[in-house]
Parts: sequence; structure tokens; C-alpha cells
Amino acid sequence: MTQIDWTALRAAAVDAMTKAYAPYSNYPVGAAALTDDGRIVSGCNVENASYGVGLCAECALVGNLHMTGGGKLVAFVCVNGAEATIMPCGRCRQLLYEASAPEMVLETVSGIRTIDEVLPDAFGPRDLEAVRA
Repeated sequence: MTQIDWTALRAAAVDAMTKAYAPYSNYPVGAAALTDDGRIVSGCNVENASYGVGLCAECALVGNLHMTGGGKLVAFVCVNGAEATIMPCGRCRQLLYEASAPEMVLETVSGIRTIDEVLPDAFGPRDLEAVRA
């Protein structure tokens, strides 16, 4: 596995968090991930007056992944405005799973965990490929 520089990932997540647009919740979030080719991709949350259509930092990160060459995520960290590690919600865990390399690791509030530990028995592209004719 690629060597993970957690300090650089956290710095990228903090930098992304400073660019968040969170006028309604006042809860900025930044996320950063290492790709399988060594790039760092990041994203921030972007809120909207119609609360349900806001974008999570993880959504922006996955968009950044695809816009900058694709690949798979191998390591991930997410921070709030206090620069504390936070856990992605279930929807975002699914989004990360879809973009993850096998055994992707996440910095979580309880330590380093694999994507399979934070989203056990996940359903994803491999399941769909198994049943395609």
C-alpha cells in the first residue's frame, strides 16, 4: 500500500474547510483523500437556502477525484471548523465506498478504520457487475 502522509491529508482537509460555504449551519467541513496514483483530492461543504440540496464535502471531493483524472481513493480524512476529525454520514460513506480502492483507510473519531469497517456489508459496483449478463 502507498505510504500515507496523514499530516498532509489533514492539512488539505483543513484548507478545504476554510473554503466551505456554510452560512446556514455555520458548520464548515473539509475533506481530503489520497488517490491510488498519489494525488490528494479535496472538497468542502456547500450549503443552499433549500437545505436538502446542499453538498457535503465528500460529494465535492468525489467530484474533484473525477475531474482530476479519476482513480480510486486509498486514504481519507474529514474535519470540522475546529479542525477536529469527524465521521462521514451514511450517505457519504456510500459515496466514498463507490470511489474507494479495496481496503481504503479512513481517519475516524475512533482511529484508523477501513472502509469495510465503517460501512460493513456495503452494496456497490462489484455487486452490480456480479449479476450483469
